[in-house]
Order: sequence, then structure tokens, then C-alpha cells
Amino acid sequence: MNLKQLSQILGLSQTTVSRALNGYPEVSEATRMRVQAAATKHGYRPNSRAKGLATGKAMVIGHVIPSSSRHEMVNPIFGDFVAGAARKYAEHGYDMMFTHADDISIEEAYRTLFKRGAVDGVVLQGPKVVEPRISVLAKMNVPFIVHGRSTGAGEPYSWIDVNNKRSFLRATQFLIDLGHRRIALINGLEEMDFAQRRRVGYLEALQMAGLEPDPELMRSAEMTEIYGHHETRNMLQLADPPTAILAASMISAIGVRRALDEAGLKMGRDVSVIAHDDELSYLKNGQDVPIFTATRSSVRHAGEIAAEMLIDRINTPEDPPKTRLLEAELVLGSSTGPAPDRS
Repeated sequence: MNLKQLSQILGLSQTTVSRALNGYPEVSEATRMRVQAAATKHGYRPNSRAKGLATGKAMVIGHVIPSSSRHEMVNPIFGDFVAGAARKYAEHGYDMMFTHADDISIEEAYRTLFKRGAVDGVVLQGPKVVEPRISVLAKMNVPFIVHGRSTGAGEPYSWIDVNNKRSFLRATQFLIDLGHRRIALINGLEEMDFAQRRRVGYLEALQMAGLEPDPELMRSAEMTEIYGHHETRNMLQLADPPTAILAASMISAIGVRRALDEAGLKMGRDVSVIAHDDELSYLKNGQDVPIFTATRSSVRHAGEIAAEMLIDRINTPEDPPKTRLLEAELVLGSSTGPAPDRS
């Protein structure tokens, strides 16, 4: 259905229908609601280019991927976030654009996007503890939102994040309550802010329980299945191996499980495992009963919220930056149990 057909059904001019759909203030609220209801009923979606001409906007949201992070495009966590965001973009008549930039020219990439009017706002993903992209965009005074936070950022900015510190504090406390004292952390790259916060939560729980952290039980690298497998295999060869393992992603946790199977150990009986980010569309944590005990947070839902927050920022740029902190749910699966008696 096109704009002309929708206008004929409503008995209104194409200009009035277009203005109602684009939020012009001179259109009454009653007319706006009537037009939106008809558009939904008949499956009409405004053409983003036409809408852009009417509003003076590009009607495009940009995602700039640093060259060093291009592998993230195949990461199911990245995919779920983008899927959630894309659904909200479409609801508001926005398209999405991906581009990549060399790490040394990211500032120029952002400036070019906004200077030529290619995008109305951008999403930053995977912020580091010290994230230069935030200060660049803040100085440019353009709409953006960060999926995650950056501890080193000095200026206010809009972000959405899960409470990584509390998630891993609770997960570690849960294992301590089960009697575990040798708890390993297979973390993500700790230059990334989320990984640093997870490490802080893990260490704080150990400290509260009077347990001394063991550097041999703390590993940090890119969260792949091979990494989870390799580090678990190495730690199982220690003189005093872990009885429990915290894995910073479902992908790493699968590698942990493979290493335990190869060693003839049963997950949940001989070694307990807790995973993070288990609510992924294409990597399910079992069906009726979760395989892994996990700190669960929907990345797709985070993408939806981020999109709404960014579009709101585009529409009301004079408002101060907004933030949203989500809490993860601790979901019980078959991968955890009481600490084994090694006496």
C-alpha cells in the first residue's frame, strides 16, 4: 500500500496523512491516532527516503564497526542486539547502515557520516574501559548511544547496560553458598569495560567470603569456544584445580563443557559451571530445563531499548543524556551443584 491509497481510505489529503505519520504538531491528536491506526491495519510503512525529505532527516541509524572488531559481526550476541534494534528502527521508519573504519581513523569516519547527512544518530558497541569514541561524539554534539559503559569517560552520555558487576557478584556468591572455594573466572578481554566490571564483582564476592583470589584461576581473552576449552583444560591440570567455573559467555561455557567431558568429569557434579548471556536466539540454553545455570539478560531486548532511547535523543536533542541499567536474572540449570568432597 502506498501513501495515496492510504489517503483515499481515510478521506484525507496525502499531505495531512504524511504530516500525521511524521509527528507534525499542527495535526490534531485525534487525526494522528486515526491515521496511525489505519496505517497499522493496512500494513502501510512510510518510505524512509520520502519521510527524510519531509522531515529533513536521513532516517538512518549508523553502526560504525572498528576494523579490529569486525569479527563481532558473526558474534550471536552482536546479532541479537542488532535484531532487536532493527525492529524498533523499522517501527519508527528508520533504516540501518553498517560501515567500518580503521581504528586510527574512527573520528574521521564519524565526522564524515554526519557531515554528509548519511545518518541521524549512531550506536557504539563494545566500549573499552577507556573509550575515545565517546569523547569524540560528545564533542561533535551529535545523537549517539552506547551499548555498555566506559569507566574512563569523563563526559555525560546516553547508555544502556546490564549490571555486570552485580551479576558476577551474585553468581560467585551462589557458588560460595554451595561450598565452592576454588572458583575460576574465564572472563572476556579485560580492556573491555563489561569484562572489567565482571572481574570486580567476582573479586568482591571472594573478599566478602574471606577467600583469597588465586591469579591461576583468573583468565582473560576473546570469548570463543576454543578459549573456554583451552583454559579449562589447563586449569584442570593444576595441583589444586577449580571446583567451579564462571564463564563470561555461553560460547566460552560450551568450550568449558567440552574440556570437562574430555577429562571424564561431569558438569554439575565434579565441576560446577555458570555462564552469562544465555538468552540468545540461535544458541539456546537447553529447552524446558536450562543446561547451564546462568546470569540471564536479553541482548535483543537491550537492542530494542537502545533504539528507542537513540530515536528519542534524535527527536529531543536538547534533553540531557539518559541511562538505563538492566539487572540480570540468575537462572538455575543442571550445571551447578554442591562442591565435591576431595578429601
